[in-house]
Order: sequence, then structure tokens, then C-alpha cells
Amino acid sequence: MNKTVHALANEDFNASNRDYRGIRHIQNQQEVVDYYRNSSVRIWLNKENTHYPAHWHTAIEVIVPCENHYDVIIGKELHRVMPGEVLIIPSGELHELVAPASGSRFIYLFDLSALSKLPSFQSLQIYLAQPIHITPSVFLPVYHTLYDKLIQIRNEYFEHREFTGLSIFSLLIDFFVQLGYHQLDSQSLFPNTSDSKRSEYALKFQSLLTYIDENYMLPLTLENIAESIGFSKYHFSRLFKQYTGYTFCDYITLRRIKVAEELLAQPNLSISQVASLSGFSSISTFNRLFKQYKEYSPSEYRNKKSHIMR
Repeated sequence: MNKTVHALANEDFNASNRDYRGIRHIQNQQEVVDYYRNSSVRIWLNKENTHYPAHWHTAIEVIVPCENHYDVIIGKELHRVMPGEVLIIPSGELHELVAPASGSRFIYLFDLSALSKLPSFQSLQIYLAQPIHITPSVFLPVYHTLYDKLIQIRNEYFEHREFTGLSIFSLLIDFFVQLGYHQLDSQSLFPNTSDSKRSEYALKFQSLLTYIDENYMLPLTLENIAESIGFSKYHFSRLFKQYTGYTFCDYITLRRIKVAEELLAQPNLSISQVASLSGFSSISTFNRLFKQYKEYSPSEYRNKKSHIMR
């Protein structure tokens, strides 16, 4: 029997003294986010000492502790987030939440589907594919800017003014642009290369990711892509892994699986049509890789998602 976890989201902070309370729904390890007023944002002040078992959601999650720490387990890695710090949990990432006996923290959930359609956003996706733990020391040049943006987003959310949605969208764009610039300028990107070379490589890979985003359904090979931007396949493989954190093959597969997840929500498409439209060469390859990355076969994923959305 499917087990559903219902936990109270304590939304007792807002600028106009309204008390909005919500329920977190977790079923088959997937949380379906109850966005407020059909928006793409959900924010609340959480004071629970509840342990949320491993779950995932299509939204990106941002955790900002106010009082006491908050523990997040992603994979096998424990992230202890302290007050004044920020943890960004990627979309689709299986994670557990472990609260201390007392404390509070703001929880932000964002649906980035609209942002993902903007030019160059695909370049930011590579940074958002891994957890990001923002601390004052590590993110010193942009820490205050990023933290202030989250405060502004929170204040806008609870004000409920006429252009709140547009304002939050604008603030989110600025937040991710500042985050992207910081990651791009990090010394960990293309180590042992000059500043001019790092900029040159970054521009090439930004353009390449845009190309992949627009042509994922084509038979993209490492050799052809490397040749097209002027690298040997060995040099290209090394730089691509440094820039994205993934091998070329894994990146292409993950991009296609993201597309497949969206297409599987369309009941009029067969599994073989989804595989073809997503860029997989065969139905058997699609089934194998989808289950490897998502822990469900495409048909199981479709049935589970349609059941949850009823």
C-alpha cells in the first residue's frame, strides 16, 4: 500500500498577519508541491522537529535556517545548514530532512519551468544540478547579495501585492545570474588556465549547452561535438567534466530524461514515441537508462505520476 506523509507546513510568518497554512504531500517518495494561488512559488516558516524521509520533487528547494541548524541528507552526504547559511537542493534530487528538537527555518520551493525557457538559462542548470551550500566565507563576494535577494523574495511573497509574481520572477533571475557569475569566476573552473582562456572556454561551453538544449533529439556524439568546437575528444571530455560536473554521455542522457519526464505526462504519447522525441536511439535503451536514473521504468513513472495528480 502506498504511504502518504502529511505534515503541517507552519506558514505563520507574513507581513500582513495572515496565517496561510499548508500540507506537504509525499507519496511514493515524490512530493507534490501545493503552490500558493496557482503561482510557481511556495514559502513558509517551518518550526517543526519532524524528520521527512527520503523524497524528491520537481521544484528546486532553498533552505534558510533562522534559529538552530537544519540537517539535509542528499545521497549519502550530510549537509548541516546553520543560521545565516543557505542550501539549494536540486530539482529531482532524493533527500531527507532532519530537524533539531527546536528551531525554525524558511523553506522556499520554486518551479523553474518558466525560467528554463529563457536564453542562456541552460548554462545555469549545470550549477543547479548539484547541491549548493552558500556560506559567508565560501561565497564572500556575492553572499550578501544572494541572501538579500532571498529576503526580498520572501517579503514580496507575503505582501501579496498586485505585481508580486512579476517581482519575484525578476528577483529570481537576478539571484541566479549572481550565483552563476560567482560559480563561473570560481578558481575551481578550468584550473591551471589563464583568465583569458577560462573566459574563452566558458563562452564556448555556454554556447554548446544552448545547442544541446535545442538539439538533444539528434544523435549527438562526443567526437562530432568536440570537433565542432575545435577540441580533441580527450581535451573536450576533460573540460566538459570540469565545466558541468558530468561526463558528456551522462549530461546528454540526463537532458533527454528531463524531456522524457515532461512528455510522459502526455497520455496521448506512447512510450516509444516519448523515447524517440526525447532523443533515445531505441526503446530498450530508453527503458534501461530511465530506470537507472529515476528508479522507475517509464511506464511505472507515468502511472505513478498520473495517480498522484488525480
